Amino acid sequence: MFDLHLNRGRRDFLRVGGLSAWGLGLPAILRQQAQAAGNRPRRAKSVILVYLGGGLSHHDSLDPKPEGNEDARGKYDTISTNVPGLIVGELMPMMAQAMDKVCLVRSGSHKNDHHETATNWVMSGRFGSAFGDWPAMGAVAAHESGFPGTLPPYVAIPRNPSFTWELGKSAYLGGRYESFKAGDPNQKDYQVRDVTQSEPITDVRRDRRQSLLQTVDGLARRVEGNDQIKAFDQFQQRATQMVLSGEARSAFAMDSEENALRDRYGRTTFGQSCLLARRLVEHGVSFVTINSGGWDHHSKIWDGLERMLPDFDRGFSALINDMHARGLLDDTLVVAMGEFGRTPKINKDVGRDHWAPAASLLFAGAGVQPGKIIGATDKDGSHVTDNPIAPADVAFTVLDSLGIDPRKQLRTPDGRPVEILDEGRRLEELYV
Repeated sequence: MFDLHLNRGRRDFLRVGGLSAWGLGLPAILRQQAQAAGNRPRRAKSVILVYLGGGLSHHDSLDPKPEGNEDARGKYDTISTNVPGLIVGELMPMMAQAMDKVCLVRSGSHKNDHHETATNWVMSGRFGSAFGDWPAMGAVAAHESGFPGTLPPYVAIPRNPSFTWELGKSAYLGGRYESFKAGDPNQKDYQVRDVTQSEPITDVRRDRRQSLLQTVDGLARRVEGNDQIKAFDQFQQRATQMVLSGEARSAFAMDSEENALRDRYGRTTFGQSCLLARRLVEHGVSFVTINSGGWDHHSKIWDGLERMLPDFDRGFSALINDMHARGLLDDTLVVAMGEFGRTPKINKDVGRDHWAPAASLLFAGAGVQPGKIIGATDKDGSHVTDNPIAPADVAFTVLDSLGIDPRKQLRTPDGRPVEILDEGRRLEELYV
């Protein structure tokens, strides 16, 4: 009758005529997200996580070592910033003039140098296997914040971080708390699947589609124990509202921005992703992950950095300055990080390899003290010498900022209680 493909992703679950353009895939992320976050104090309404997948070289960007050995110094000179005494790499001139709006952490540190495992660790705050044992912070935020409006609470631009498989997922929380993948906002005539109406919907066509959706919903209710299918329930109506909602369409309408501002962010996937993230938090999205991969420079690192750092410099500085000008930093926490740093030694292929003991991170907004530097590494950027900050500390702080108790117990599908985080602390030094 129907080949349901039960193990496939929710967007591939069913294709019936034009239904996919009208939101048939959406209920899987909308169902049962109405659980309130509780009364815990919150600093942030939203979080934007800029994920630098592969591992940004801290030596050549945010923690340069002009007094270190030749390898640690690298190729680039340093430049002064608008924070007295703070220097950054010369490929970051725009961020140099925005450092007074961010807090720089130079002491990120952990003990795993494998991409998949480290990514899952820093995205969730809990150490596990490379298969994504623990839900990403965004999925937890979706689970705890509920679905207060017509937009998904958790959006990934263009998609989740990935290496061999996608990471940053919902793990035991189930597919209903997965991220909504926004796609590449730098594409020509960008439109978001399941949010844009491909053609006018007449009353007759709307009634027919609703009838067919109800038929599919009835079929899904007869299939027990599958999260992808069970999602076709009362949140189907929420999906309908999202597709028809002017707010949802407005949030993703990149062409409504002035060309000059789009140019300021940069006409690249990363630049336009930053701009879309700003638009989404303006429209009430709780958690946005901007996935910027390609920082794994084992060879020809100078070519890679000269291609990618200016893009990051332009896009992230534009995001910080734009959000500051609009007052959005008052209640939005912005974090930029990768899964680890890079080695102080240049290898035989003129690259830097994985280095978990030291990395740099950026925080801004939601009460974070701007223009501050936290932590330090030694003269070659090899090891943290002051205030080591672990993945659990970052995740604890992010979740706490949203009013989520990081030690709260959630339930696995088999009823087992599991703490969101089993360690970590709030980084009070960000705020004082």
